[in-house]
Amino acid sequence: MPSVAEVIIRVLEDNGIQRIYGIPGDSIDPLVDAIRKSKVKYVQVRHEEGAALAASVEAKITGKPSACMGTSGPGSIHLLNGLYDAKMDHAPVIALTGQVESDMIGHDYFQEVNLTKLFDDVAVYNQILINPENAEYIIRRAIREAISKRGVAHINLPVDILRKSSEYKGSKNTEVGKVKYSIDFSRAKELIKESEKPVLLIGGGTRGLGKEINRFAEKIGAPIIYTLNGKGILPDLDPKVMGGIGLLGTKPSIEAMDKADLLIMLGASFPYVNFLNKSAKVIQVDIDNSNIGKRLDVNLSYPIPVAEFLNIDIEEKSDKYYEELKGRKEDWLDSISKQENSLDKPMKPQRVAYIVSQKCKKDAVIVTDTGNVTMWTARHFRASGEQTFIFSAWLGSMGIGVPGSVGASFAVENKRQVISFVGDGGFTMTMMEMITAKKYDLPVKIIVYNNSKLGMIKFEQEVMGYPEWGVDLYNPDFTKIAESIGFKGFRLEEPKEAEEIIEDFLNTKGQALLDAIVDPNERPMPPKLTFKQAGEYVLSIFREKLEDI
Repeated sequence: MPSVAEVIIRVLEDNGIQRIYGIPGDSIDPLVDAIRKSKVKYVQVRHEEGAALAASVEAKITGKPSACMGTSGPGSIHLLNGLYDAKMDHAPVIALTGQVESDMIGHDYFQEVNLTKLFDDVAVYNQILINPENAEYIIRRAIREAISKRGVAHINLPVDILRKSSEYKGSKNTEVGKVKYSIDFSRAKELIKESEKPVLLIGGGTRGLGKEINRFAEKIGAPIIYTLNGKGILPDLDPKVMGGIGLLGTKPSIEAMDKADLLIMLGASFPYVNFLNKSAKVIQVDIDNSNIGKRLDVNLSYPIPVAEFLNIDIEEKSDKYYEELKGRKEDWLDSISKQENSLDKPMKPQRVAYIVSQKCKKDAVIVTDTGNVTMWTARHFRASGEQTFIFSAWLGSMGIGVPGSVGASFAVENKRQVISFVGDGGFTMTMMEMITAKKYDLPVKIIVYNNSKLGMIKFEQEVMGYPEWGVDLYNPDFTKIAESIGFKGFRLEEPKEAEEIIEDFLNTKGQALLDAIVDPNERPMPPKLTFKQAGEYVLSIFREKLEDI
């Protein structure tokens, strides 16, 4: 009979899970040996946080479950940050954690941590395996729960249980029937017909529906605004696309929202309600019923797949609201192009994001870390409509960039270009996963915005009226670190050389890192600054000047 560890890995194989990210350890060595004898690929990371972040990004891209593992105690604790990223972005991830021998649980044994209690908040399914005969049931259920509830399923595995024998009943093929909806959309049609200024707000729930959204928006004349997870679903230069919303957003998107008389929310649960129009009528479409009405009171709700709503037969409007905003969008693009084309030194970070968007593959996967770097991608990277954008959108974790590029490369099987934008703060948190990329020959391209600052924190301090403090970074030579690992290193400091160096960097065969030296005082200004924020901002700058005297 197979061991419990072998049964677990066979079930992962049954369900098409191709790899598991992690680091070996004594309490999971039986699991590691079972992987050795299986078709599941073991990806050895250099830190368990990197394992969970890579698994999270893989699941975000494929929509299928991925897996990571950690040994008892500290190894599994390290997984938590990446697993919270998966939880909050609704990515199905299986987390397998080691545990001390079952007869030692409760003895305050070496590396004994109550992992089921620790993982209770992050997981949609959370169990310790105590009976070997339950192994196949528990792992199959964990996978089902991760898929159906779109989250993390955790199984804690005492090492002696992993070594015991268990029955494997064989591969199971489960067919999933297609659901057909029969819905009365007459009231939605009425609201749309009555509306003179409808607006679409699209989120992550609309991925893969770019053509359908484009056709629907054209018919009703609606400008399109996207949340961070909606970046790239449509081309940024489409005349209907006004850009992002919120602090990372654009001026035309704010104007479109402020003047709207009907807001149609599609697969979006945007949290910053101050940027939403509370006087407009609201139609919300979201397959997750718990998201309906979470942000705004809605007039009509449809807890269905967005694709079903977009298929409704709607009368085309002759007056297009988005055309009214054409001049506003052109003015906005003109204003931000001044930053993107600036040859001032230190170099503008906006210039880097813009040029990369012009030089990279039209179907590239773009993984962006958290901080000012998020702003530069969200606002200045002109999406083609074919690219995939990955952020730590809801957790907002620094450090996702490098391990995320590892997970992304595996997800697309190196068939698409993978580019990671990282700030120098987030990069140094998880840069060891460049070793993982090199070990598995993943041709990732990593761009570091190097300003020797925690730039977003600096700006937040200033907006709240504080002088910047505690944000200076001591940075080593990132190109030398990259080259010591086996990457090709590029350094970009002269704005005039940006196009040539970025093109060479992106066309490099294999792994490459671009160390872009950018202006530490370039601030990620929101599209709309309140009077109070402006006053506190000026006050903080004044305090900084006084302290320099």
